[in-house]
Amino acid sequence: MINVKDLHVYYGLIEAVKGISFEVEEGQIVSLIGSNGAGKTSTLEALLNNVKKTGEINFSGFDTVNHKTHSLVQRGLSLVPEGRRVFINLSVEDNLRMGAFNNDENYERLKDVMYGLFPRIKEKRLQMAGTLSGGEQQMLAISRALMSEPKLLMLDEPSLGLAPKIVGEVFEIITRLKEEGITILLVEQNAFAALRISDYAYVLENGKIAMQGIAKDMIGDDEIRKKYLGG
Repeated sequence: MINVKDLHVYYGLIEAVKGISFEVEEGQIVSLIGSNGAGKTSTLEALLNNVKKTGEINFSGFDTVNHKTHSLVQRGLSLVPEGRRVFINLSVEDNLRMGAFNNDENYERLKDVMYGLFPRIKEKRLQMAGTLSGGEQQMLAISRALMSEPKLLMLDEPSLGLAPKIVGEVFEIITRLKEEGITILLVEQNAFAALRISDYAYVLENGKIAMQGIAKDMIGDDEIRKKYLGG
């Protein structure tokens, strides 16, 4: 689905991502885990050409170099950003319509699909997004990203700031999306939760890949447990 080779990301003179290579197979959940500042978010931004970068990114047989973000979204890349970033002064329905900016002819059908996946936001479809709880805003952010019918859905810290019960609900939703055939690249500080639902994972440290492997095997790895899973 996506193949990344020797990716470097720069913010001025600062190199945030230092030559990483990874891939995501179709139908998988692949996680990038690591501490804050490891380069996870910068990697996602690079995939959408939102930052200065070098390296090769091939998405579904397509070279993404020199293509604008909206063009990549049209080709099937979609991001749920860290902090949700819903349009707080727009209604739930208007947020969904914004997500379908390049897919407006399918808006009504997809809106009904989202309400089936997330009954809670259907109940509040006419409310301003800023009045929703954190968990509801995360559900809305995921729904908005799905309105473009992505081939690859990228999620940046979907559990951030949520109560443990809601975190469980969000990860159940991510698993269900995989079952629906959506390929997922998940960036997450909650390493245990990410590894539990992932097929494969990469550990980022200081902009480099420190470890990688089958997710269920990494849960049992002593070094992974000590650094990221609390012993």
